[in-house]
Amino acid sequence: MSRRGFVARPNNPEHWIKAADTPPARSEAANAYTARLTIDITPQLRGRIKVAAFQRGVTVADMLRDLLAREFPSATEGDAP
Repeated sequence: MSRRGFVARPNNPEHWIKAADTPPARSEAANAYTARLTIDITPQLRGRIKVAAFQRGVTVADMLRDLLAREFPSATEGDAP
């Protein structure tokens, strides 16, 4: 009988998608200041997002933060709107 580690993810992404969400360990940058954003998505899209994060070896939150930062750079990081 093997025990999974505290931060271990299931080997099967489909099982991981259906697992209960747990708060991820947050990086120093994320701890500085955060605000929660809630969006409505389909279960299928949620599954695709979680599989993509799993395959990349990152959390969904970190992956989406990076995506949003690229799409909406601050005025000092890139082109100002």
